[in-house]
Amino acid sequence: MPDSNYFDFLVIGGGIAGLTYALEVADYGSVAVLFKKGLSDSSTAWAQGGIAAVSAEDDSIELHLEDTLRAGAGLCNPEIVKIVVNEGPARVRELIGRGAHFDKDGANYHLNMEGGHSRRRIFHNADATGYEIQNTLLKRAGEHSSITFFPYANAVDLITTHKLGVDRENKNRAVGAYILFQDGCIKAVLAKHIMVATGGAGKVYLYTSNPDVATGDGIAMCFRAGARVANMEFFQFHPTCLYDPRAKNFLITEAMRGEGAVLRRQDGTAFMKKYHPDGELAPRDVVARAIDHEMKATGDEYVLLDITSRSADFIKGHFPTIYERCLKLGYDITREPVPVVPAAHYCCGGVLSDKNGCTDIERLYVAGECACTGLHGANRLASNSLLEGLVFAYRAAKHSLNTQGLNSSFSVPDWDPGSARDSDEEVVITQNWDEIRRFMFNYVGIVRTNKRLERALHRAELIEREINEYYWNFTVTSDLLELRNLSLVARLIIKSAICRKESRGLHYNLDYPEARDDQRGNTVLTPVRNHEKIEIAAAIE
Repeated sequence: MPDSNYFDFLVIGGGIAGLTYALEVADYGSVAVLFKKGLSDSSTAWAQGGIAAVSAEDDSIELHLEDTLRAGAGLCNPEIVKIVVNEGPARVRELIGRGAHFDKDGANYHLNMEGGHSRRRIFHNADATGYEIQNTLLKRAGEHSSITFFPYANAVDLITTHKLGVDRENKNRAVGAYILFQDGCIKAVLAKHIMVATGGAGKVYLYTSNPDVATGDGIAMCFRAGARVANMEFFQFHPTCLYDPRAKNFLITEAMRGEGAVLRRQDGTAFMKKYHPDGELAPRDVVARAIDHEMKATGDEYVLLDITSRSADFIKGHFPTIYERCLKLGYDITREPVPVVPAAHYCCGGVLSDKNGCTDIERLYVAGECACTGLHGANRLASNSLLEGLVFAYRAAKHSLNTQGLNSSFSVPDWDPGSARDSDEEVVITQNWDEIRRFMFNYVGIVRTNKRLERALHRAELIEREINEYYWNFTVTSDLLELRNLSLVARLIIKSAICRKESRGLHYNLDYPEARDDQRGNTVLTPVRNHEKIEIAAAIE
């Protein structure tokens, strides 16, 4: 636990967004950075492909903007897209200045090509870009005397002036959070400014490329605190996750398709050209639905990804991590195709935020995958996510430094466990965890129907009631916190999907197969507290 319960800046999450924010504010006050697990257990560390930014002579800001808008299927915020693609190159240069190494081809950077991009613009470090970025930022932050790391520190809930009943201006302000530390104690940690950068929520689905920490904690906490959430129905399924029970969550980067890998049925037939003129480089939602359709049509449990047309030296040089991992499992990708399936990969929705990362709650910022900035719209363009984290962490930091912090003279009560006791029924957690992930994948996955969504909502509400009852009766643990957050995120996704009466981008409903002009807006979810339960008001805005 920290020696003090007060910091100038509290950062919940230690990936690219959280660490960038911490580094930008560290010269101006004390910074606490919370890591739910170890220091490298973040979605950033798992990012293979790279970070998109204009740098080549044949590329332009206008082309990157057009590619992003096209992928977003009419729901991107043009102002936000302009900010990101214009400021992105400078943020990447700063990242390089902090020590991040990206692959070069002679004197120039080797830029990858990915689906939806009209030019090569993906900076990368082989196929382990996120790992390089994570280690670089950890090293720089660890060298700063103002930044303190707290591993295995789980945020339970945000503390706001509305919850404390001390605000006379009818403005909800964030003042801190209750934190479960590694020793099992829960302590209130207060700060002038709070950044939530907890990453995504892929663990809400049975098959996912995300690490185990991706349980939607920041989205759930902010919603419970009173912040609106948007566009949760747009969950991107990465088309190519390795299909092998021994390879938990192992992603096969899209950059392989950019370098010539072909998707085939198990009988060897290539199929992507019949779904999209760009073939393997079609937007991810198109590729994922094509694979899903082929699997259903053939009854096969997977399709094949084949890059054997390239030389062994090329494959080993460009995709060393994937080559070594597959080889250990018995697949030599230089000689044979590998089995792949779509898996939940990226949440395009999140906590509604503005161009500076501000939320509905004053002094509360969000950045990275837990935020909904308006950049991605209905479908994220590949490798725009790390860029988004950089840009909005930087902007949020600058906004924080130009905004006066809240006076902390009022008192915050200690955590009250009430009559909670240690549980002897851990099976409740594992059973509900498994059930949520299965019905979400089966009913709220790549292809949806009204009936499936209704069934999912019914199950989600029953499970959430059971989990909340369990939460108030038993001692808080990390597993329980994740399950509580996951169950709320599941309900947010379902309510968003039910609200949208069309198919657009990543949301595909067989009962509404076409896009509609009257649905061209964000799905905004507003928390409405009803005693202990939080109701969800959903509307297209």
